[in-house]
Amino acid sequence: MFCLVVFACSVKAQQGWTATRVGPARQDLNTVFFLDNKRGWVGGDGGFLARTDDGGTSWVPQKVDTPDAINDIYFRDKEIGFVLAGNAIFSTRDDGARWSEVRRFLPREFDGADVELYSVRFSSKKKGWVVGSVSKTDRVSDSILLYTEDGGATWRRQRAPSRLELIHIEFANDKRGWIVGTGGIILATVDGGESWTKQDAKTTATIYHLDFRSEKKGIAVGERGTILRTIDGGNTWTTIAIKSRATLLSVKFVDDNSGWAIGRNGTILRTDDAGLNWVEQESGTKQNLYGLYLVKKIGWAVGGDGMLLRYQQ
Repeated sequence: MFCLVVFACSVKAQQGWTATRVGPARQDLNTVFFLDNKRGWVGGDGGFLARTDDGGTSWVPQKVDTPDAINDIYFRDKEIGFVLAGNAIFSTRDDGARWSEVRRFLPREFDGADVELYSVRFSSKKKGWVVGSVSKTDRVSDSILLYTEDGGATWRRQRAPSRLELIHIEFANDKRGWIVGTGGIILATVDGGESWTKQDAKTTATIYHLDFRSEKKGIAVGERGTILRTIDGGNTWTTIAIKSRATLLSVKFVDDNSGWAIGRNGTILRTDDAGLNWVEQESGTKQNLYGLYLVKKIGWAVGGDGMLLRYQQ
């Protein structure tokens, strides 16, 4: 764990992406989250968490009491945030100055199986959701879906209509939300998470991430270059053909038309027509890229070997 402010040397790539190393060498950065164009966090292997207040020029490590990889960072507002690491949920109520463990899901609660938590989102100030998997001897045996109704103070389990691994959750508003995962699974709610139903993705590819600009328009991405598009809230999903076969791990839009997708081997794709067509951009790295976040005309992507890429139009 670093103990000093990190000032990373940068290398300019084409298409406006600048590569820097923020995390420890030979360790992955898995997730990135920004509150605005200045203040953000990155998280990765070994419980590594760092914060920037200058848009990513410098980073200050923050302590989270875990040796596990941080899989997701999410702030409900400017003060209250959440981190998922292994089988535990951590929270801060002072803008990330201090992080404390809220809940840990132990093997004895799951007949000796291990829990891994991947994604956390809130649909309102009080209601939040976490998805992940339950596994024995590295084989997934069940999904896990957790919810809170008290702003993250307590978490309870809800049975999902699938035992497949659930990887990412997203809400368009306080009623409409979606979950994606292995086997092409897409689950949707129209009642704020009271119930979840399966949607037909017309694929068995693992879906790693999705982004909705409204309750109707969404894009999902996954393995082997899978891109799915919906304009009716997921009642129908259409496969978008692209040249790249790289597995895509994250997607984010800045407006109704402009968005990016990132993935393995440094893959970065861009669309300017609401996801109908995608053009590959030069990232300047062959490291896998796992997390992506965009604020207006600035973007950040994180990946292997402590890598952070910054983009500015």
